Amino acid sequence: MNKIALVSLLALAALTSAAAERLPNVVIIFTDDQGYGDIGVNGAEGFETPNLDRMAKEGRHFTRWYAAQAVCSASRTALMTGCYPNRLGMHGALSPGSRHGLNPEETTLAEVFKTKGYATAAFGKWHLGDHEKFLPLQHGFDEYFGIPYSNDMWPQHPTNKNFPPLPLYEGNERLRIADEHDQRMMTTWLTARSVDFINRHREQPFFLYVPHPQPHVPLYVSERFAGTTKRGLYGDVIAELDWSVGEILNAIDTNGLAENTLVIFTSDNGPWLSYGTHAGSSGPFREGKGTAWEGGMREPTVMRWTGTIPAGTVCDEPGMNIDLLPTLAGLIGAPLPEREIDGKDLLPLITGVEGAKNPHEAYWYYYKQNELHAVASGTWKLVLPHSYRSLD
Repeated sequence: MNKIALVSLLALAALTSAAAERLPNVVIIFTDDQGYGDIGVNGAEGFETPNLDRMAKEGRHFTRWYAAQAVCSASRTALMTGCYPNRLGMHGALSPGSRHGLNPEETTLAEVFKTKGYATAAFGKWHLGDHEKFLPLQHGFDEYFGIPYSNDMWPQHPTNKNFPPLPLYEGNERLRIADEHDQRMMTTWLTARSVDFINRHREQPFFLYVPHPQPHVPLYVSERFAGTTKRGLYGDVIAELDWSVGEILNAIDTNGLAENTLVIFTSDNGPWLSYGTHAGSSGPFREGKGTAWEGGMREPTVMRWTGTIPAGTVCDEPGMNIDLLPTLAGLIGAPLPEREIDGKDLLPLITGVEGAKNPHEAYWYYYKQNELHAVASGTWKLVLPHSYRSLD
């Protein structure tokens, strides 16, 4: 081998080694109250979701991915900690000023990523406590912009006029009180923040969490998307969320990061069916938000990681948001939290390993405090007698 060939070979080996050493980026896009039937690959009607359909075409579509509890704060607790929310005493949806919040001693996804030197950001709805000690910057995030709880927790609420004005936060600071204009622009703002974060951190590993406040009621959409679908305001909102997904994917692709970035899209729980034309669709499944029926727990879910997740594939094995923390910790070689968690590593399912099965014996569906409403194992689900909010 001549000297030039040897130098070229060594250079190629060095580049390959450097690429292998770089840890993968992770983006989680988490919508609020979006139903299983509200994306194109799950049969959406009256609007289109070309970017989510693109994610499915370029990645993997999950037909049995679940929330850990069908309500805001509990569901987000599970995503952030890998625990059933009951383990941590988090139930329902926290109200403004609640003395309760995500215990600072718990280890969050962001803190897992920080152990490996990641840049971290959360842009959107937090809803794990609004006192400073509970906010994202105290739970491993470097940057935060958004609202601290649900967008209907403000004086215009139809039944509770005692809510305080809705604050908009930058880091730990209240920027101002959010008004209707802010809500109309929220999806646009969160998207711009996300794209900017990706652009700024393209040279280092990053974890980006985008918990959109929409399509939780009250529904708001920017002028650009108003009146663009046959489904009315709800369809317009989903169209804008889909656009946001496209902008994030484009930022990843433009920066040459597609082969080093896992993008996960899912929702916190099923749709709030009592809002009629302003509500989403559970597709073929029964009920919605606030219930342990499939319509409340089964979420629209797609994941893309170019070159690692096989394109155009479908996973019919179950998965749950509690499984993301241990899966992602294993992916980047980070230690699991010292405290016990409930999730398990699903990387073989996510990456399409042939014959991979869900390692859980069962998933347990609680509501409120410690009310066990259902148990699912394999293809079976036992629903126990319980009261629940119904479409009827």
